[in-house]
Amino acid sequence: MCLHVVKINRCVVLCVWLLRRWVAGGVCRCTARLDGRTVLITGANTGIGKETARDMARRGARVVMACRDLTRAERAAEEVRRATGNGNVVIRHLDLASTYSVRMFAKEFLGSEERLDILINNAGIMMCPKWLTEDSFETQMAVNHLGHFLLTNLLLPKLRSSAPSRVVVVSSLAHETGKIDFDDLFFAKRPYSPMTSYKQSKLANVLFSRELARRMKGTGVTAYSLHPGVIRTELGRHVESWFPLLGVLLRAPSMLLMKTPTQGAQTSIYCAVTPGLEKLSGGYFSDCKEKRAAEVARDNEVAKKLWDVSAQLVGLSVKE
Repeated sequence: MCLHVVKINRCVVLCVWLLRRWVAGGVCRCTARLDGRTVLITGANTGIGKETARDMARRGARVVMACRDLTRAERAAEEVRRATGNGNVVIRHLDLASTYSVRMFAKEFLGSEERLDILINNAGIMMCPKWLTEDSFETQMAVNHLGHFLLTNLLLPKLRSSAPSRVVVVSSLAHETGKIDFDDLFFAKRPYSPMTSYKQSKLANVLFSRELARRMKGTGVTAYSLHPGVIRTELGRHVESWFPLLGVLLRAPSMLLMKTPTQGAQTSIYCAVTPGLEKLSGGYFSDCKEKRAAEVARDNEVAKKLWDVSAQLVGLSVKE
């Protein structure tokens, strides 16, 4: 009887181990060094952003962690410095919900940094209540897309002068069922749905990356979007207020089906450092492989229209 129980226990352990390996997904095997390179990561004080910063610092890069909460950012930066032995890790204040903050950040960055080799648009918010930013934008669209859209465009001169350079945009599988409602981007006319808003913003990420790649063709600046996986991070902190049962499940053993932040960072790292991806600029990735984005995310006309509308909303001039 005891032997039977031992065998069952071993089988359970093996099954759990295999499940965790499957959930973990792809791993970036690239060992490329980034000495002398500068990497900018938004939302780098927690979750996959912090793990991405740790990896970039370990490769020898100068890492700029752009975060809204400087106290938490400094704690995270010190942790990265200690873990990697790289003292060239700095923090800068950036609130993606504010176009003023984005512009001030970009102005300081352009004036103080010599180069920008890799920009990782990682920060995001998920399924928050219907909040409006100081610019009167719905918060998920503002933080997940418009803030990064403006930031990237303002930093393009530095990306061009540092070419070959890369822009990595963290999106989500949720883009597949998203729709860009150009007539009501901020839910002024329709009932607010946190999930609908989230999916719209994640679709915008993929479309933005695709259009950026098209516009940057021949400049040495390339762009990639990605799905990091379902990850145990603070990103889902608003979920329980809308879906209590889902919130309970996220804290339960079902979390075995979620990636750790380190595992979730792998595709961001892959897109940032893997040689030879230039020919795949504009592509969408998951588990360290190129994947086919949803049909709606491959619509070049929608991508161009979103670019034009976004530029108008954030006040991006032709000269910028």
